[in-house]
Amino acid sequence: MKKLLNNSSKVSPITKATNNGKYRGVSLPKTPTGIQGLDEITFGGLPKGRPTLICGGAGCGKTLLSIQFLVHGATQFNEPGVFMAFEESEEDLRKNVASLGYDLKDLVDRKKLVIDYVHIERSEIEETGEYDLEGLFVRLGYAIDSIGAKRVVLDTIESIFAGLPNPSILRAELRRLFRWLKDKGVTAIVTGERGDSTLTRQGLEEYVSDCVILLDHRTREQISTRRLQIIKYRGSTHGTNEYPFLIDETGISVLPITSIALEHKASSERISSGVERLDTMLGGKGYYRGTSILVSGTAGTGKSSLAAHFVDGACRRDEPCVYFATEESPDLIVRNMRSIGIDLGPWVKKGLLRFDATRPTFHGLEMHLLRMHKLVRETNARVVVVDPITSYISLGDTLEVKSMLSRLIDFFKAHQITAFFTSLTEGGSALEQSEVGISSLMDTWILLRHIESNGERNRGIWVLKSRGMAHSNQIREFVFTDHGIELVDVYLGSAGVLTGTARAAQEAQEKSEALLRRQDLERKQRNLEQRKKALEAKITALRAEFETEKEELEKNIIGQKQHEGVLEQDRAAMAKSRKADASSNNRPNGQKGE
Repeated sequence: MKKLLNNSSKVSPITKATNNGKYRGVSLPKTPTGIQGLDEITFGGLPKGRPTLICGGAGCGKTLLSIQFLVHGATQFNEPGVFMAFEESEEDLRKNVASLGYDLKDLVDRKKLVIDYVHIERSEIEETGEYDLEGLFVRLGYAIDSIGAKRVVLDTIESIFAGLPNPSILRAELRRLFRWLKDKGVTAIVTGERGDSTLTRQGLEEYVSDCVILLDHRTREQISTRRLQIIKYRGSTHGTNEYPFLIDETGISVLPITSIALEHKASSERISSGVERLDTMLGGKGYYRGTSILVSGTAGTGKSSLAAHFVDGACRRDEPCVYFATEESPDLIVRNMRSIGIDLGPWVKKGLLRFDATRPTFHGLEMHLLRMHKLVRETNARVVVVDPITSYISLGDTLEVKSMLSRLIDFFKAHQITAFFTSLTEGGSALEQSEVGISSLMDTWILLRHIESNGERNRGIWVLKSRGMAHSNQIREFVFTDHGIELVDVYLGSAGVLTGTARAAQEAQEKSEALLRRQDLERKQRNLEQRKKALEAKITALRAEFETEKEELEKNIIGQKQHEGVLEQDRAAMAKSRKADASSNNRPNGQKGE
């Protein structure tokens, strides 16, 4: 009982007691692979000093991943390695990886790598009770000690145990092999071929391995994809999803699934849409940097033209751009945009704009996603256009396409890249619904549509949403000019927004009415001026007549006064001649004395 209690009180080697009695995790020592994405989903690399099984079918990339593990260890982490091959000679391996830029001969010469080809003939193997791996251990041990190797690869394990049908002997030797590798303290990769219903042909290797990674190469509807999954990882947490990976001229790249944390940084910087009046509709300053913009509409509404405006504006700010086109070639896009006054050619020559035109059916969804990641990283792009995203619908069901685009959006936001997506809306479908159902992931959603009226079709634009800013709720008509897209003024009629010839007729009518009103005002003003002049002339004439009458009257008054003065003088003289007294002067004329 005492022994049992003592055993039960032991702490796991990957936990550690804290002062408050609780336990916290202690990270398991790991060896980085140097493979993009793989270290991320394994949270640091493969278990250090332990064997890892990499299994999968033919052509899935087992040997390539193992070679990269050794080359990166020798070149990036100063950890020499041993590659023991049972199927390919050293010369074949050198030639096969030379296209990736790996010079195995140079690493061998510099004592950074040992390649040991062990030829095993199955017909020479006999099952006996004395069968063991001593010869292999001696040979492998010598190779490890000769360069102080820290990494080891055995490719493939089926070749070692091909002649052992007895499961008991096979399991015992497998355990012995893996225990020997642990005792040597090397981080080992053992490759194995996948069985019909098991991870490996023997179905035993996965149980004795500390880490198991499954590589899968599948074909669906004539489109092949490669995926990686970590089946188990003793002593460590790890990503459990299936992760797409790419094999290209640089080797293997693994693409992690979208982060659950949603810890993207939000920028307050605003960048222009390339169309001045559209910026006005977006709060006067355009989009937020690092956001995702969706422009949806039916064919011919101007989605690509709006994307070209955005790219042109970014290049004018000296920001690197990548334009992913799935329907038109770069030359065709450049030529078409020149017709509306946007010349993208100089930006391509200057290196600010990079086109990537690929048919969607050329790759699977994961391959497209990985290529986008790679190209964006290579160019250090600040602005990305995907035109259109609906082209990827043919590569999978809606859920798969949405998952791929969600990861792409997540990648752009994590790196503060402003992404511009176009989406083709089929005629007759709901306009306020994107074909792949990702509108909720977008920060800004702009809808373009044809407005049919008066026997013609015109183009309209409106902002359905734009997070974090006040934006216009108007439906605006826009036209193509020789200097790009131009938004025109809004004209409202009894039936709604007037566009095209109806708008032109309304403008002409308003101009005519304004002209008539102006002419009427001018006529009234002329009449008023004429009346004013007539009145002024009449007043002048009346004033002149008044002055004349006044002058005449004054003359009459003066004459009357003069006449009265003369009369008075005459009476005085007459009175004086008559010797009349003074009182007689006051006697009225004709009055006689008594």
